[in-house]
Amino acid sequence: MSSIDKIILFHYSYSPYARRITWYLALRGIPYSQCLQPPIMPREDLAALGVSYRRIPVLAIGRDIYCDTRLILETLEQKFPEGRLGATQGDDRVVEKLLEKWAIDGGIFVRASQLIPTDMPLLKDPKFQRDREDYTGRSWKSADVKRVRPEALVDIREGFELLETTLLADGRDWILNTKAPSLADIEAVWPLHWLIGLKGALPSNLISPQYFPKVFAWIVRFQSAVSSAKASSPQPKTLKGVDAIKQILSHTLSEYNDGLVNNDPSGLKVGEEVMVWPIDSGSKHKDRGRLVSLSFKEIVVESKTKAEEETIRIHTPRHGFRIHRTEGSPSSKL
Repeated sequence: MSSIDKIILFHYSYSPYARRITWYLALRGIPYSQCLQPPIMPREDLAALGVSYRRIPVLAIGRDIYCDTRLILETLEQKFPEGRLGATQGDDRVVEKLLEKWAIDGGIFVRASQLIPTDMPLLKDPKFQRDREDYTGRSWKSADVKRVRPEALVDIREGFELLETTLLADGRDWILNTKAPSLADIEAVWPLHWLIGLKGALPSNLISPQYFPKVFAWIVRFQSAVSSAKASSPQPKTLKGVDAIKQILSHTLSEYNDGLVNNDPSGLKVGEEVMVWPIDSGSKHKDRGRLVSLSFKEIVVESKTKAEEETIRIHTPRHGFRIHRTEGSPSSKL
């Protein structure tokens, strides 16, 4: 069966996180289908599939559902190794990984989100404000967004300066001095690319091509490469939610035998009922199911669709997620 029949991306078009995946798929020329979601909750398609996780994007490969862009990218690299974008040399792999952590764990994207112009219609929508407050755990009221803007500008400007004076300082086209964009470019570019596209987010007297010519030229070059790749790649097939779910459930659940790492500090066992959720954002939305596999990198849980008729497998990273036994699980009473 072709990858377009197996890969379904749940996202909305202006999600900066989703762009990490759509860019990757375009640059690789990997065909896929998409199921477009609303930018705020509820997301009925994912709920019907049995997924409580609220962040976007979510990627389905058959009945295996992958959450978090870090795990999604790693999974695509593993399942489609020929022509992969990830680094292979030790030093380059370190740079790639550190850029991932810089943008996500290091707070660059959080700071970027604090620069959304307060006059944007979305920020004036009470439903959007409430949704993002539920998602992030912080206020999205206009006055509070304005209050943190100076601090966010300082940190984002420092990010531009870091790339201008280090990785791009010698005039190279791409972060790892490759012939074309690599995964390292995706890891570094996405929050800055997103900000440049938000009119009014970056004051030109602080952050502009005048001050950071190499970074801005690199972002333009990256966009050109992605646009060219999209033009030459198969266009994603857009599915309605009911059709996406039908297609996912048309696949059989593949064998999965990874099990549990020895001496895992959680004390959990394969087969226990657990709940899993992200700890940095979207933490109120927890997935429940039977633990299938637990490593230091990944959590895999078998869960049921909303109708309780079909089984899916939900994959999350270990890092940035919490896993607990559910109440009533035999070992929870020990």
